[in-house]
Amino acid sequence: MLMLFLPLFLILLMLGTPVFFAMLGAPGIMLFVEGMDRDVALMYRNIYNGVDSFPLMAIPFFMLAGELMNKGGITVRLVEFSQALIGHLRGGLAHVNILSSMLFAGLSGSAVADTSALGSMLIPAMVKNGYTRRFATAVTAASSVIGPIIPPSGIMIIYAYVMEVSVAALFAGGIIPGILVGVGLMVVVSAMAKAKDFPVAGPKATWLERWRAFTKALLPLMTPVIILGGILGGLFTPTEASAVAAAYAMFIGIFILRSLKFSDLPRIFMKSALTSSVVLLLVGAAMAFKTVVSLSHVAEELAQWIITLSDDPLLLLLLINILLFIVGMFLDAGPAIIILGPILGPIFLSIGVDPIHFAIIMSVNLTVGLATPPMGLVLFVASSVSGEKVEAISKAILPFLAVEIVVIFMITYIPAISMFMPRLLGLAN
Repeated sequence: MLMLFLPLFLILLMLGTPVFFAMLGAPGIMLFVEGMDRDVALMYRNIYNGVDSFPLMAIPFFMLAGELMNKGGITVRLVEFSQALIGHLRGGLAHVNILSSMLFAGLSGSAVADTSALGSMLIPAMVKNGYTRRFATAVTAASSVIGPIIPPSGIMIIYAYVMEVSVAALFAGGIIPGILVGVGLMVVVSAMAKAKDFPVAGPKATWLERWRAFTKALLPLMTPVIILGGILGGLFTPTEASAVAAAYAMFIGIFILRSLKFSDLPRIFMKSALTSSVVLLLVGAAMAFKTVVSLSHVAEELAQWIITLSDDPLLLLLLINILLFIVGMFLDAGPAIIILGPILGPIFLSIGVDPIHFAIIMSVNLTVGLATPPMGLVLFVASSVSGEKVEAISKAILPFLAVEIVVIFMITYIPAISMFMPRLLGLAN
């Protein structure tokens, strides 16, 4: 009877109930019906216990760092650097859009921040350069999913906390998959550029011009180096690294680049706090939800049912990728990881899949879901930035989604893609 909280949870979601309330309401109702009053109290206490965690402090600090970088005009410097490197190629501004997303990912770790920051700048520039608004918006939305894959990544911090996996290992594991997604998107743009004769953004930059663009972007580009170098070098924990990143972003914005003013800080702090509070409330609800998952034994029964389908890990990974892709169409990556991680993770660990490998599979798959119709959050953000209809963007983004799906299966069936960097750095066996 208690396991009926899962279908009740799905019904509440379909009725439009916010995820936070659905995650608490469905199990709470079933516990109450079952007369398990003490467990109801335990579940709601776990909301606070779930948020009261030192590792989770990394989330608001990384969000603050990304917001400071964005408001401080760092985006312009990254775009100028990208254009100096590859702007001369056919379809150059589309390539610049993708490379800028890869660079911006190392600062913000957020697909939404990437879409809004780069989209507001590059979509009008691409339209002016001869691209259709629909195509420009689709490229921006498709490339923005790199944000939560290349470290730092808020989604991976959540996964690491919920599933008790090393944050540093997940950060290292996301580097090559993130680069693969970016390179794959550039391959698609190159093919389309030849077929449709896309414009060239400008003449090839001289080495002196590239050096100048690099020096202007150097300080922002040092952010991921400081974060990963400090964590892997044992200088600070991921949580402390997030605080260092925020302090560094504030310092260079105010004192070095002079692109931020002290009067800008209250608004930046407020926006970061509001965004962080939404994520942390979901994490708290997830820990309460996880309590009821444990009490109902639904994870064990689901695991037994899935294993009866096949004892072939490769086939099970295919099925789980299909499931995650469908979930990603309707549910944002953070809540999906919070809900499904405790259920699916143990299943694949039991059949010999490395926990870091599975974490990267799940994180990348659900991140791509942010740009997947019909409910991908990035599609709606891109629509609001560009003024293009979501339906039009959804059609134009399909070639890019196809490449991202190919990368997901490469990550799934070639574990070395996810595991090379963690093993190289001594973070995995």
